[in-house]
Amino acid sequence: MLDPEGARSPRARGPRPPPDTIVFALSEPIAPADIPRMCERVRESVEDSGADLVVCDVRGLTDPDAVTVDALARLELTARRCGVQVTIRHALPELKDLLSLIGLADVVPVCAESALEPGRQPEEREPAGRVQEESDPRDPIL
Repeated sequence: MLDPEGARSPRARGPRPPPDTIVFALSEPIAPADIPRMCERVRESVEDSGADLVVCDVRGLTDPDAVTVDALARLELTARRCGVQVTIRHALPELKDLLSLIGLADVVPVCAESALEPGRQPEEREPAGRVQEESDPRDPIL
């Protein structure tokens, strides 16, 4: 389902979006019959707010399927018709894979982020060295 006030509710996590951004929280299950209503809510919210970016927070989608991809593609199309951009936030690798498989990875942009530790850098480690043996002057040369 769709929650257009997801980022503005007291339970929302993370920083608040800029005033020209609308955040929609998607959660399961999404039925094909829900998609037109979701698109209409996006259109109304964009027109009422004058926002220029719609962020779809998909952390609530734990089992993405073809209906999920269809919903995201149609939300993207609705937003483009209103003259705004859409980006997907907190997408599982399975959803990213589905978007790529269907050929929509370039159409429905996903924020680059780590699902485990956002904003952190991987620990730097020294590369494994080669085993170095000391030679004994008494060893025969091969």
